[in-house]
Amino acid sequence: MKNFIQTLQNIFKIDDLRTRIVNTILFLLIYRLAAHVVLPGVDPSQLSGLKDQTSGGILGLLDMFAGGAFSQASIVALGIMPYISASIVVQLLGIAVPYFQKLQKEGESGRNKLNQFTRILTVIVVMFQAPGYLINLKTQAPGAIIAYTNPGLISPTFFMIMATLIIIGGTLFVMWLGERITEKGIGNGISLIIMTGIIARLPFALRDEFFSRLNEQGGGLVVFLIEIVALFAIVMAVILLVQGTRKIPVQFAKKIVGNKQYGGARQYIPLKVNAAGVMPIVFAQAIMFIPAYIAQFFPESDMWRGFAASITDFNSGLYNVVFATLIILFTYFYTAIAVNPSQMADDMKKNGGFIPGVKPGRKTSEFIDDVMSKITLPGSIFLALVAIMPTFAKAIGINSNFAQFYGGTSLLITVGVILDTLQQIESHLLMRHYDGLMKSGRIKGRSTPATA
Repeated sequence: MKNFIQTLQNIFKIDDLRTRIVNTILFLLIYRLAAHVVLPGVDPSQLSGLKDQTSGGILGLLDMFAGGAFSQASIVALGIMPYISASIVVQLLGIAVPYFQKLQKEGESGRNKLNQFTRILTVIVVMFQAPGYLINLKTQAPGAIIAYTNPGLISPTFFMIMATLIIIGGTLFVMWLGERITEKGIGNGISLIIMTGIIARLPFALRDEFFSRLNEQGGGLVVFLIEIVALFAIVMAVILLVQGTRKIPVQFAKKIVGNKQYGGARQYIPLKVNAAGVMPIVFAQAIMFIPAYIAQFFPESDMWRGFAASITDFNSGLYNVVFATLIILFTYFYTAIAVNPSQMADDMKKNGGFIPGVKPGRKTSEFIDDVMSKITLPGSIFLALVAIMPTFAKAIGINSNFAQFYGGTSLLITVGVILDTLQQIESHLLMRHYDGLMKSGRIKGRSTPATA
């Protein structure tokens, strides 16, 4: 406890770090306040239908990412997810289109251009999603939109145009807040905004689960304590998954690729079992939101409603199979972006390093690529299992809101963002010759550029 207090004192002794932490808290507070500002022309007391729709399923998860803004018809109802979708598209273009590949290699100027493309694409995405959200709002809460209950006060057409522009502005405002946090605060702003929305739901989920267990058939306080212990164990497993392995022994690497020439002294390759961090699950979840977005445009279509219901239901086999498959595929995709075997082989050769028993250059590159291909598979499968774990938690009787924290996108993002933020704080402390947050060693974050 004494060391913890001393660490807090050290943090606030550093002017720059203290200012960054305060800025981050203030920016996040502004976002949370904006999430409670309802769209003009919407009666907040008539939103019960929309809240029922977002009480579970994938729309409930979307509402969680938006910090409850989706179910409250807020000016920032779509949150940061359109920006995430645009970022995914830009990263995919970086793989398939030579022009974007060139931008990725141009350093700071290239990143600025890619960020500009992402912002423009975000506006385009919101222009399509905002009308769908408003159509769904009209269907789920017909009495909430004053333009339809009292057309003489405001015309429905004017309301749709005005609300669409406000939602676009709200998403751009959230994106701007995220960029300001990254620039003037601590941690990745976009990731922190998503995490804030998730954490905001945790106290309510704990409350609901606690009272449900106190019921006669709920199992009582003992069952609730067992659930907390199980949640703590899952959090520890997720921390290990997110951190991965910092270095892989050369001997182990050669075993998994069938090379029996182990070399001499124990040496390591700077590779991680989970090089992609939590990004695959963010990508996969963004893809899974697409059917729900499209279904909002066709609220009267039985075909779309049926398909959207099956693909967005956490309890359906179709949802879990598709979601797990996407996570595995995106793990390989993002690992290919994060780890460049050719670059690693060249760097080793330039610095006089080598892998015993493996020729420098192309052979080393092939060796590293082979190792990454084999160690990525178990990491991706474990990531997929953790992602669909809330389904099993709900199946054994845990409240649906609380079950989202038993693995899944919510827990993975929260743990990853917290580790990244703590790693940045520790870097500031160590850079100024203070002890880090952990006496046992440096905190290991995701070590990959966080988009979300």
